[in-house]
Amino acid sequence: MSLRNLNVIKTPKALISKLSNSRIKNLFKKFEKNFEIKESFVVAISGGPDSLALAFLTKIFSIKYNLTCKYFIVDHRLRKESTYEAKKVKKILGKLGIKVELLTWNGKKPITNIQSLARKKRYDLLFSKCKSLKISNIVLGHHLDDLFENFFIRMMRGSGLKGLISLEKNTSINNINLIRPLLNFEKKNLEFISNHVYNFFIKDPSNENTDFKRVKIRKIIEEFKMSGLEKDKLFLTLKNLKSSNNVIKFYTENNKKLNSTLDKKNNRLFLNKIFFNQPHEVVFRSFSDSLKIIGRRYFSPRGKKIDNILQMIKKDALKKETLAGCIVKKVNQTVIISKEY
Repeated sequence: MSLRNLNVIKTPKALISKLSNSRIKNLFKKFEKNFEIKESFVVAISGGPDSLALAFLTKIFSIKYNLTCKYFIVDHRLRKESTYEAKKVKKILGKLGIKVELLTWNGKKPITNIQSLARKKRYDLLFSKCKSLKISNIVLGHHLDDLFENFFIRMMRGSGLKGLISLEKNTSINNINLIRPLLNFEKKNLEFISNHVYNFFIKDPSNENTDFKRVKIRKIIEEFKMSGLEKDKLFLTLKNLKSSNNVIKFYTENNKKLNSTLDKKNNRLFLNKIFFNQPHEVVFRSFSDSLKIIGRRYFSPRGKKIDNILQMIKKDALKKETLAGCIVKKVNQTVIISKEY
């Protein structure tokens, strides 16, 4: 299907005019190859160049393939300008026929660990909307630069293989699919789309605040580039790591399938002895996933906490522990994970 097949009646003239630019057209074709979806989806918008470019690309895509697409901006209200900016983004997108709904993080805000908690709240709001709309796909604007930044951040934390490649194109959390179709797009191309389509995007001042680890890493990467770091080589490294990770993922899924039993009625998971008689990484991931299932958490708890419980199980010293909204206890040779209420 070519760009000519766009439904002209459904496509606002302002959007069609942007496709006359050859660079924009080629970037959309690249996006089209990456974005393999045939059902309704939600798009998370922030107002930055990445998400605004994503809004344009997904809008064209949804019209071309006749798909339902809903757009949401989460106003975290962490800055006094955030509500004004969110409304401005909504207005600008509205002029191009992209209807946006605002979601607000109300209540008291944290003093520490702000970025991590804001991310969790953002997912809470988006997941809640997905469930009410009966849509199981959220499209996110993470791009190639984010992929590299995430790699270095996790490396500094001493993360394992899974952590180093945690930004994957497709992941699933609580029956919601997180889709990242821009992971092979450089930020400069997304800025070009935003400038050409909207002549606008929000510059978040926190992106220049070196108190945040991600900003420090971003500057370090720039220094590495000047010293000869090649993005293509780093991307190849991540690709090879992902290939190795897929092998471990296969054995992890197999372990969960064969050696755990879910009691849906009582929201409990029973893990047999063989579940823990696997290579450490397979056990670690299987156990972490089990905690997320029962605890209904989006993200895994810290690795050190998981390792502590696994050591107790190995030494037959586990009685009753709580972690990630779960109660973990051992009865005879079976470990039982239940929801903590």
